[in-house]
Amino acid sequence: MPFPDLGKMKEMMSQAREMQAQMEQKLAATIIEAESGGGMVSVRINGKKEVLRLKIEPTALGATTGDIELLEDLIAAAINEAGRRADEAIKSSVSGLMSGLNLPGLE
Repeated sequence: MPFPDLGKMKEMMSQAREMQAQMEQKLAATIIEAESGGGMVSVRINGKKEVLRLKIEPTALGATTGDIELLEDLIAAAINEAGRRADEAIKSSVSGLMSGLNLPGLE
């Protein structure tokens, strides 16, 4: 089995590093928003799944323990939904970048 040209291998590695840097920039710039409780809790994250903003409507706040538990559930639901949307955005971005490579076995 012949070895690939070393220069070509270095070029491919350089392209892979460049693509990784582009992907990281794109993920940081991708903003995903999700809400729960009919908009009582909303969250904004980037494609790296870093929470950028968490907004809680004043009507979501209550004085009883049950209200606090409900609020905690709404926050978790909003963050989880934003994470799912981020996964979809990441998958779409990776698919687009990989299609331009024409690598065997990745079709």
